[in-house]
Amino acid sequence: MKIDLTKINTEQQNENSYHIDRQSTAGILKIINNEDQIIARQIALKIQNIENVIDNIFPNFQKNGRLIYIGAGTSGRLGILDASEMLPTFSVEPGKIIGLIAGGKEAIENPIEGAEDDTELALDDLKRINFNKTDAIIGISASGRTPYVIKALSYAREIGAYTAGLCMTTDSEMKTVTKDVIDIITGGEVITGSTRMKSGTATKMVLNMISTTLMVKLGKVYNNLMIDIKATNEKLKERCVNIVKKITKNSDTDLIRNTLIATNYNCAISSLMILKNLDKKEAQKLLQENHNILAKIINL
Repeated sequence: MKIDLTKINTEQQNENSYHIDRQSTAGILKIINNEDQIIARQIALKIQNIENVIDNIFPNFQKNGRLIYIGAGTSGRLGILDASEMLPTFSVEPGKIIGLIAGGKEAIENPIEGAEDDTELALDDLKRINFNKTDAIIGISASGRTPYVIKALSYAREIGAYTAGLCMTTDSEMKTVTKDVIDIITGGEVITGSTRMKSGTATKMVLNMISTTLMVKLGKVYNNLMIDIKATNEKLKERCVNIVKKITKNSDTDLIRNTLIATNYNCAISSLMILKNLDKKEAQKLLQENHNILAKIINL
């Protein structure tokens, strides 16, 4: 099937970078930086769309549902990056947020020829993880037409799962398979068609917004503090100490450190034990009764 690239925004030649090959180092950097400043403004125009996607994902995600990112090339790699950061940052159980890329693990480092056009591969990848209607899927494709992604969204819709798309072009093919499309119009790339640039940056920003908001809504943040860190090294253990100090307004470092050790560095439970003079089980029970929202307890 012939592809008409003239209708894809990211394939347009950017007049602002037309003479980039004749610029000094500083000139090249200024062009790239000027174009990057467009991204946040364009995302701001789509806050309501992003909100809608999050609010549709959250009810099942709060229970047993998973969130799946799926894409090819840069889009797939960015989905994997966002998913992989959820465990150390928010102690999200493995497999709660999954990134899938056309071509599998090998494609993370090396392009796999033809993978993005392989629609059967999309079905195989979703079935391999037992994708079901309680899960949600976000298809990521700068062009909005990647066959691997379109097929995944189509299959997900057929089985009754929530679907959404993230692209960088207007009137994308995604809109034929899902009604919820976040289309960030970043315009032509500095280097024509190089969607690892503005499109990639926009993708990273939107995925950050989606996953972080889900974590906040799950109660993994108090004020703006990460209270569910996976403390796997000394730096993160020390961060936990500082977090509990700020929450409890208690300067007794030994008390805080010993309490954290007793809770396996759970900042929320440790804070409740200190603030409410509770034992570990009492603090756990109180947190569960309040759906893990620490603010509901502390700010009573």
